[in-house]
Amino acid sequence: MPSTTRATLRPYAATDQAALLALVDADRLPGQPRATPDMLTQAMQGSLGEEDHWWGAFGPPSVEVAVNPAGDVVGAVSWAQRTKDDRGLIQWLHCREEPEVAEALITHALTALSPHPVEAFQFATALTQGLEALPAAHRPVTRSALERAGFTGERLWRYMRADLPCHDLPLAEGVRLAREPDRHAAQQLRVHQDDRTVAEAVIGLPVQGIGVLWWIEVSPDVRGRGLGRALLGSALEALSGLGATQVVLYVDDDEPPGGERDRAAANSLYESAGFTEVDELWSYTLPRAD
Repeated sequence: MPSTTRATLRPYAATDQAALLALVDADRLPGQPRATPDMLTQAMQGSLGEEDHWWGAFGPPSVEVAVNPAGDVVGAVSWAQRTKDDRGLIQWLHCREEPEVAEALITHALTALSPHPVEAFQFATALTQGLEALPAAHRPVTRSALERAGFTGERLWRYMRADLPCHDLPLAEGVRLAREPDRHAAQQLRVHQDDRTVAEAVIGLPVQGIGVLWWIEVSPDVRGRGLGRALLGSALEALSGLGATQVVLYVDDDEPPGGERDRAAANSLYESAGFTEVDELWSYTLPRAD
């Protein structure tokens, strides 16, 4: 592996594309597609379909790469500032989990964004399938470097994955499939009873054979009848029919049991359907960048 000592930073150049894509793929989680040039271009523009309402508040992102003495690209970081108050955002960072490089990238971004508050890993980019935050177990060096820099972490999501097809689930009756109007490349599955929608699921169209289950919701008055499990079966069958060979989902189970958003039932459903946890996703905040 190339030496990472005394890494220096400079602006990204088009000739860095292959090296940067390799860095991104070195951090790729199970259930995530391989990064492509188009994905990288879109991520550098700071826009991703359903996330446009977030990126509309920020100026164009800056991308810098870390280069070792041999001239090898060993890391990269992207950041931006919110237009209304200059609040900073570290959008993404990749460094093959080399401690020195992670520290150099974070220090450089904080210097550029100082003295304003900074957030890190707050929402998804085009480089992933909805991966909004930092996978803590798979990125321990980056996590430690953020914490040493003064960031405070918050656990937000449980990231889970399963293989397709899944033949062990029932199917919901009367499912209607339609395009999801508010989300790019997604479809809705709705179950109607008595002329009203009583359950809904939204799936993301497969990318490189990987589909996304964005969410399932069942009306409170019809819960406990197996409808959620049947709708899950229908959603996974629909993804298989669209060419998916695996599926991922995100559970926002950051609230303690018994709270308004208690996700114990959802976790139990997904685990019983064969989903396994890949990682926990954390976002980070630094009140001021010194």
